Amino acid sequence: MNSTNHTVVVTGVGATTPLGGDASSTWEALLAGRSGISLMEQEWAADLPVRIAASAAVDPGTVLPRPQARKLDRSAQFALIAAREAWADAGFTGKAGEDPAVDPDRLGAVVASGIGGVTTLLDQYDVLREKGVRKVSPHTVPMLMPNSPAANVGLEVGARAGVHTPVSACASGAEAIGYAVEMIRSGRADVVVAGGTEASIHPLPIVAFGNMMAMSKNNEDPQGASRPFDVNRNGFVMGEGSGVIVLESAEHAAARGARVYAEAVGQGISADSHHITQPEPSGNGIAHALQNLLQSTDLKPAEIAHINAHATSTPQGDVAEIKALRKIFGDDVDHMAISATKSMTGHLLGGTGGVETVASVLALYHRIAPPTINIDELDPEVDADVVRADARALPGEGPIVALNDSFGFGGHNVVLAFRTV
Repeated sequence: MNSTNHTVVVTGVGATTPLGGDASSTWEALLAGRSGISLMEQEWAADLPVRIAASAAVDPGTVLPRPQARKLDRSAQFALIAAREAWADAGFTGKAGEDPAVDPDRLGAVVASGIGGVTTLLDQYDVLREKGVRKVSPHTVPMLMPNSPAANVGLEVGARAGVHTPVSACASGAEAIGYAVEMIRSGRADVVVAGGTEASIHPLPIVAFGNMMAMSKNNEDPQGASRPFDVNRNGFVMGEGSGVIVLESAEHAAARGARVYAEAVGQGISADSHHITQPEPSGNGIAHALQNLLQSTDLKPAEIAHINAHATSTPQGDVAEIKALRKIFGDDVDHMAISATKSMTGHLLGGTGGVETVASVLALYHRIAPPTINIDELDPEVDADVVRADARALPGEGPIVALNDSFGFGGHNVVLAFRTV
C-alpha cells in the first residue's frame, strides 16, 4: 500500500486523566462539568506559592504491575495505560504479528511529551546527592528520555513502521497525532498509535512556571482556578495524564470490520516567530495554522460545528485564539460551539493535545460538546459562542467537523480536524 492520500480514521481511544482512569470516565466527567483540580497533598507543596494541581484520578502505580512501573517514568506509565485502552478499544487483541489483523511492519507509534522524564531526572539527582552513586537506578536513562513513552508504547504493540516523539511544548501531543495521520496518508503505515503524555507535578516545574506568572495562584478555590475566557482568569493549572488514539487507513479499518469514531481530516501547522513564551497577540500565527488546514484539506468552515480550544486560562493566549478564529472563519464562528476543557482537566502540557483529541473525537461521535466551567463573566474580547454551564447537543444530522487547537511555548501552533462518518 504505497499510494498516497489514504483516508485516515480513528478506531480507538484511551485516556487517563485528572477526571478518570480511562476514556469513558473522563468523558462522563467532562459532560458533567466536574473539575479534577485540588490542593496538592504532598508535603513539599505546603509552602509553595502555587499549591494546586490536577493530579491523575487513578495513580498509574495501582494499574501497572510493580516491576514494570519501577522501570518507567510516570509520563511513560500514563502513556502505556492510555495506549493499552486505545489498542483494545480498536479491537486488537495482542501485539502486531500475534494479532493477524495488523502487520508489525505496517504499524507505527507516535507519542509526544513536552518535558519528558523530568520527575525521574530530578528525583535521581536527589538520590545521587543524598545516597551516593551506587543508589542511582540503572533504569534512569531509559526512564528520563523524552522518547521513552513512545518507545514503550511501540514495544507494547510491536510497532516496526516507525516510532516517533515530536517535542513542541504544549503542542506536542497534537503534533504527534498530525504526524501519525501523515504516516498513514503517505502509505508508510496502515495503523498508528498516537497521542501525548505528561507528568510534571513536581516542585521545580511548578515553582518555575509560577515565577513566570503563567500559573494561577488561586489556592483558596482550586476547582475554580482554571477559568478560560473568564474576565478574571489569571493563569493555568498544571495537570498530568495521557490521551492516545488509534489511527488507521479507512481501507484497513473496513477490511477488518472495525468501528470508526471519526475521520481524521488533517492538520494545520505554523509558528509565531514572536516570543519564546508569549503568544503573538493578534493571533496571526494561529490564523496561519488555520489557513494551512483549510488549504491542505477539503474542509469548509461551514462544516465546523465544534472547537476544543487550547484556552489555557492565560490573559493573552485565550483572546489571541479567538481573534485568529474570527480572522479566518469570520461569521462562521457564530455557529461553532467552543469548549475549553482545561477548565476541568487543568493543562497537561505535552499531553493536552492527546487528551483533547480524545474529547474532540467523542464529541463528534456522540454529537455533544462539553461545557466550559468557571465562566462567571465572559471576557468581552471573546467574541464567540462558548459552551457554558451545561453540555450542548451538536447538529444531529449530516457531516460535522470538530477542531482541536494546541499551541506551545516557542510559538508552535497545531490545529487538528476530525469529521463524523
